[in-house]
Amino acid sequence: MHELAVTQGILQTALDAAERCGARRITTIQLVVGELSSIVDDSVQFYFAPLSRGTLAENATLQFRRAPLNVHCLDCQEIFSARAPLPFECPHCGGVSLRVEGGRDFYIESIEVTDEAAGD
Repeated sequence: MHELAVTQGILQTALDAAERCGARRITTIQLVVGELSSIVDDSVQFYFAPLSRGTLAENATLQFRRAPLNVHCLDCQEIFSARAPLPFECPHCGGVSLRVEGGRDFYIESIEVTDEAAGD
């Protein structure tokens, strides 16, 4: 359910940016979502359509890019990519002293706008 508030924030940020630059329509919003983020792409998309109705972002496309999760083995110093569920040991040395790096990202990477109104 937290995706509703997240989606409202995305929409408001995009609308504010578009209005500041004099855009008449938002065409695409590109989002970066970390592998460990609890954001569900489909839920954000579900809420975005009705929330954006009647705004500059109506019919805008949401694009999601997953940010990688890296694990740093403190035993052998190797850094490797992982996905949830997190590994219990290093695939290189079997060490268990691991530090998670990244994967918690969530931000708007870019907003594409046009000065043409919908239907122009």
